[in-house]
Amino acid sequence: MKKIIGRNQEQAILREAERSDEAEMIAITGRRRVGKTFLVRSVYNGKINLEFTGVQNAPRSEQIASFHFLMQQFAGEQLKLKLPKNWLKAFHQLITVLETKKEPGAKLILFFDELPWLATKKSGFLRAFGFFWNNWASKNNIIVVICGSAASWIIEKVVKDKGGLHNRITKRINLKPFNLSETEAFFKSQGVKLNRYQTVLIYMIMGGIPHYLKEVKAGKSAVQNINDICFSNEGLLIDEFANLYPALFEHSDNHIAAIKALGTKWKGLTRSEIIKVSKLPNGGGLTKILNELSYSGFISAYYPYGKKKKDILYRLTDEYSLFYINFIEKRKHNIQGTWQALSQTSVFTSWTGYAFESLCLKHINEVKEALRIGGIYAETSSFTFQGDEVFPGTQIDLLIDRNDHVINLCEIKFHQTSFTITKSYSEKLRAKMAVFKGVSKTKKQIFLTMITSFGMTENKYSQELIDNSLTMDVLFE
Repeated sequence: MKKIIGRNQEQAILREAERSDEAEMIAITGRRRVGKTFLVRSVYNGKINLEFTGVQNAPRSEQIASFHFLMQQFAGEQLKLKLPKNWLKAFHQLITVLETKKEPGAKLILFFDELPWLATKKSGFLRAFGFFWNNWASKNNIIVVICGSAASWIIEKVVKDKGGLHNRITKRINLKPFNLSETEAFFKSQGVKLNRYQTVLIYMIMGGIPHYLKEVKAGKSAVQNINDICFSNEGLLIDEFANLYPALFEHSDNHIAAIKALGTKWKGLTRSEIIKVSKLPNGGGLTKILNELSYSGFISAYYPYGKKKKDILYRLTDEYSLFYINFIEKRKHNIQGTWQALSQTSVFTSWTGYAFESLCLKHINEVKEALRIGGIYAETSSFTFQGDEVFPGTQIDLLIDRNDHVINLCEIKFHQTSFTITKSYSEKLRAKMAVFKGVSKTKKQIFLTMITSFGMTENKYSQELIDNSLTMDVLFE
């Protein structure tokens, strides 16, 4: 088993459960390919007594037959088991088998992976599982790990269950993608030597998804790897999008419609704008779709500065989905140098600007630490003003509104070299600050903060305007 990268808090939770003298039911959620199964197998290496993974769209009889086969292997030849007719009888048998395997002081560990694929409608799995937990497992020295990519399903059907599983989860883990620091460590563990600019470029396309990142090959640049992984016929990410959402959600066409609508405007859409672009009906169904996408880490909700709850913006923050919609889906595959050509276009420049901005938002804690305000309560938001007869329209990438009566107004720029503030750009920055102060009527101190890939070229404009200058290196801390 390969060494696990990062996941320190999650490892601690799993190990604490192993040391506990009580029964533990651990629910693990996280988007597809994020490494949930690898985490469990790594921490409980060689100690899992029975592991069973659901199969998508498989009939109940087939799932039960597979479970029976594994249970018979676990039981050994001394205990012959008949093929159970339903899940309740299967769990009756499991109790019988586990009774023969109990040892004083030893913790039994069961792992049910892809639970939503097992507990389909009318399968009876959850009722039987509830019986198993309440009548046997909860009274014994056992860990039961349940896992699924559809986070909203786990929360609705298990965590918030009003029946036999109500309040039975003892520990929860929501496994997030790698951050940049973990991605850098992962590449080093794979023998991939890339500098931070190259690492950021790959991250802005694949996110921190370990299954995607392991496709990156040593000795190739970011551009070469992206071309191979995203634009060649053999590339993993050419058709991943087609499998991603159907594997997680029922009626996934609706989720894809919402995702593609959000992919049309990188700065985000309001609920009414999503309805207009996607043609999805308004109502509880859309609320459920947005909640499910949010729980699973594909979209994020943001409140623009000074706006009310009804003005909430939804943004597509899954890096791969955004890149697929804007680049992979629109191109023919296996054309030599596809990405090299695309990376010279204005669309690429616009996309990298948004993707780097999104990256900074995901690493906002690192940004705050670099500004030495980690211990100060602060809210983050963006600012958009359409313009009126007094002030022109303007947009600000990121605001950090601090409790110490300061607002960091952040400009975020992704460049291949150091960024230079020209006379015309300095005038735009002054105008932005003037509009923000005039519209918001804030009395707080404004600090103009630049976050760039390689820092800034010092000149009279930077000296006059910029209070804080951060580079992409702070995102790796």
